[in-house]
Amino acid sequence: MARHQLRPLFDRVVIKELEPDRMRRSGLVVPPGSHEPPPQHGIVLAVGQGVDWWESAGVQMPVRPGDHVVFPASAGAWIEVDEERLLVCRVTELLGILERVEEPVSDPPFDDAREES
Repeated sequence: MARHQLRPLFDRVVIKELEPDRMRRSGLVVPPGSHEPPPQHGIVLAVGQGVDWWESAGVQMPVRPGDHVVFPASAGAWIEVDEERLLVCRVTELLGILERVEEPVSDPPFDDAREES
């Protein structure tokens, strides 16, 4: 069976939603259907070519396929392609890109007793 790929037009992006993380850092598990919606995030699958005036203004598409993005629950339109739920929204509806930040390696605590001997 042939699979389909959705190619977004203009300033739109196609996003595959990641399973919401219902466990908070505190260890509290937010049950489905609660009043607090989990953050919406997903992986960009495809991006449009942008809008015609972007090139003359030096604007480039700020996301690319593979980026992990955050978006509001009200963003874009949900569609189904080959039984896969996808979000199509304007790039301006995205809230940001999640990037991995490496923790700096901290020096071991200074031991005064070693210095005195």
